[in-house]
Amino acid sequence: MTSLEPPRSPGQRLRDTLDRLRDDEDAWVATASSDGTPCLVPLSFVWHGDALVMATRRTNPTAVNVTPTGAVRVTLGPTRDVVLIEGEAEIVEGTDLPTAIGDAFAAKLTWDPRKDSRWVHLRITPYTVRAWREVNELADRDLMLSGAWLAQPSSSSGRSALPS
Repeated sequence: MTSLEPPRSPGQRLRDTLDRLRDDEDAWVATASSDGTPCLVPLSFVWHGDALVMATRRTNPTAVNVTPTGAVRVTLGPTRDVVLIEGEAEIVEGTDLPTAIGDAFAAKLTWDPRKDSRWVHLRITPYTVRAWREVNELADRDLMLSGAWLAQPSSSSGRSALPS
């Protein structure tokens, strides 16, 4: 039997989640077509302010699927240290992407699809964020509900504010 580490406080879990949003490069993105056909793909991302920004070809199912409802799920991390984000996605043309966001995407991922019309950006605004490692963290896994952060980063993080 595996022994579990003690559960993290909500503040520590938020800090770990914000670190993952800042440092991770790839996430799993799940969408569904208007007839309910699921699509799950890995996409690279940048966290910018209050949203994830990704790029995909405009003809890929992920881009096509966001138009009916905008509903999307994104997961970061391995199965024993997961961050689950539910949100709303919108398509942003490369020419319409704010320069600061496009520059941040290009710098982090060393790739800039803004000038290639075959690509669009997805701007995903989270309304639910959950994070947990093991069963002992399930009870306090909600970090954001209805678009509002529930926890504050732990004081040991050296950070004094949530992302804007």
